[in-house]
Amino acid sequence: MTQLYFLCTGNSCRSQMAEGLARAFAPKDWQVASAGVEVHGLNPLAVKVMAEKNIDISQQESKLIDGEYLLSSDVVVTLCGDARDKCPMTPPSVERRHWPFIDPAQATGSEAERLVVFREVRDEIQQRVADLVNELQTR
Repeated sequence: MTQLYFLCTGNSCRSQMAEGLARAFAPKDWQVASAGVEVHGLNPLAVKVMAEKNIDISQQESKLIDGEYLLSSDVVVTLCGDARDKCPMTPPSVERRHWPFIDPAQATGSEAERLVVFREVRDEIQQRVADLVNELQTR
């Protein structure tokens, strides 16, 4: 069984989308979670753009990094520099990856304009997650 952990600053957008996508793409026996170095709550626009892909993240919760889960993960992915810089140390057995995405929560303008940014980030994360799952399945 593979265990994945997606981390970002507030566990409100990027890491939540990555968790939802990984749950959709990964084998059902994989453990997938997300967390933040802070708790900002689940962003409703992240929920909305994920629903467009028929992935429901509305029941996911914003949570802080769990040290035990972190240390037992196979792969930890940070989705922003803040999470990368503040993530606790991990043993060499935990593979660390960094995917630097812009924070869609910082997008400005109308809701329609902000949704464009959320969709772009979601689609980039989707490609990375799909590639990661495929890579790990072939190991």
